[in-house]
Amino acid sequence: MPLLDKYDLYGRAAQSPERDVLFYRELVRELKGRPPKRLREDFCGAFALCRAWARLAPGNRAFGLDLDPEPLAYGRRFLAALPAHTRARVKIDRRDVLAPGGPPCDLILAMNFSYFALKERARLKRYFVNARKSLRPGGVLVVDAFGGPGVHRPNSEKTDHGEFTYYWQQYDFDPLTHFARCAMHFKPKGRRKVKDVFTYDWRLWTIAETRELMAEAGFRKSSVYWQDDDGRFARDPRGGREEVWVALIAAER
Repeated sequence: MPLLDKYDLYGRAAQSPERDVLFYRELVRELKGRPPKRLREDFCGAFALCRAWARLAPGNRAFGLDLDPEPLAYGRRFLAALPAHTRARVKIDRRDVLAPGGPPCDLILAMNFSYFALKERARLKRYFVNARKSLRPGGVLVVDAFGGPGVHRPNSEKTDHGEFTYYWQQYDFDPLTHFARCAMHFKPKGRRKVKDVFTYDWRLWTIAETRELMAEAGFRKSSVYWQDDDGRFARDPRGGREEVWVALIAAER
């Protein structure tokens, strides 16, 4: 029996990069009147968004930052399979997103709630300050978030993907700190369930806190896009009233 390909399962369960990069391009076009060309994917893991962005258009360039060598090595296997002219427009660095510097970009993404790992206010503000400095004039930072009454207690859900079942579990929630421990489990068809394939020790930042820190970091304005039942995002004055919601926050330099 082959070993569990955890990054493949993660991608199939939690990502849709080809569709997502189209949405992010249109989001920036809507906000700024022009499409972005240079994207940076922070906490990029196997940098699926970078690869999809480079494939999207010949003028696109992508930059990925992450500290963990394992997913970076996994992603480089797929990067090597791309045509040379596409591969040349993707640059991946093993680097802390809190470190200043980096190439100027039109769009920075921090997806899959990755910035929730920055549990102290000063560290998250530092990240936003550095991200803003790396944006070109008129650039946009986009992060996602989840919340609602349903995440203020342990919870779990499962999704059948045919070849495997994906489980999301939130083990706990501290109402004083908003700290929570979460995990992904997978059960490939015909095999045992493998628990804690990915684990997370997060602070569930509220949208209000995140937007306040973005403003303190110097961003001019921010907008919120709520996810509907079909997984699409849009501005909605009645968004966020679900038991559990998912949203995007777009901050403009």
